[in-house]
Amino acid sequence: MSEFKGIPILREQRPARSGDKYTTAQGFTAIKDGVKPKAARHGADSAAAPALRKPAWLRAPLGSGRQFTAVRQIVREHALSTVCEEAKCPNIGECWNAGTATIMLMGSVCTRACRFCAVDTGNPRGWLDADEPENVARSVELMGLKYVVLTSVNRDDLEDGGSAHYAAAIRAIKRRNPETAVEALTPDFQGVMRDVHKVLDSGLDVFAQNVETVRRLTHPVRDPRAGYEQTIGVLRGAKAHRPSVLTKTSLMLGLGESEAEIHETMTDLRAAAVDILTLGQYLRPTPNHLNVERFVAPDEFDRYRERALALGFLECVSGPLVRSSYRAEQALERNNAGLDNTSLAGARRGS
Repeated sequence: MSEFKGIPILREQRPARSGDKYTTAQGFTAIKDGVKPKAARHGADSAAAPALRKPAWLRAPLGSGRQFTAVRQIVREHALSTVCEEAKCPNIGECWNAGTATIMLMGSVCTRACRFCAVDTGNPRGWLDADEPENVARSVELMGLKYVVLTSVNRDDLEDGGSAHYAAAIRAIKRRNPETAVEALTPDFQGVMRDVHKVLDSGLDVFAQNVETVRRLTHPVRDPRAGYEQTIGVLRGAKAHRPSVLTKTSLMLGLGESEAEIHETMTDLRAAAVDILTLGQYLRPTPNHLNVERFVAPDEFDRYRERALALGFLECVSGPLVRSSYRAEQALERNNAGLDNTSLAGARRGS
């Protein structure tokens, strides 16, 4: 096996392991799970820190059951990527058994390498599946979805960041499923607002772009091409361009942020007229990713939700296992997506 900058390049026929560099079916190279092994890094970053013990309230049900199998079959038959699988989401069992999935457009290889994210990273060199918009629309029809979340990898290799492809998928869904609400959790398109506008003008109902963490931790948590101000600027500009479209963002907790920084971020987001906020616990997807600095207790998530509502958010979906698209359709009913963090108190005492 040869190496490239300390990263093994696969030659033999075996599944890629986390941190391996491999060749995709489309012929370009990518790094499995998005980050190289810690042993290949230099300096303090390569030092392994002891992992915190995961508390009982962070246990999620495994993916199984008839509906789970049906959704997985549709995803496979239509060659779709889902963030549920690619990002190792802990809620895949619950969501797929409910007959919903968050569909990831433009492939499963991202041009960025955020250190919290388990999506593969590489340079797709302009590759796109021209049939994807119609395949996605047919899949939404087969699943009978009334609310669908579309997300995607970052595609900095494309001149428009993939915004035209994104818009084509939304229009195709609306043509086949005019009653289906569409939420688009998009890349930042490098802050180019004309590309953001293409997506906003395609008929979507909710526009989301994740700020991910507080200002101080944006780097090294996010890729250098991402930015705190860039994301907030995209959200502000989206609301100004299409005031009727709800705007939404997500914040991970447990990366070392302070309570004051969480409040500051909420305030900055409200100043940008963001409508919906989701708060969830960061979970390290592989040993090569950023460590969890602390596990936030369920009652703290309730307290943060109350603070967000007091600041003027229409809804704040807040809980240990919440992810940006978790129970997304229920968030519009402004009932915290049916979450009851108080039920986790027993698990907390028993942890």
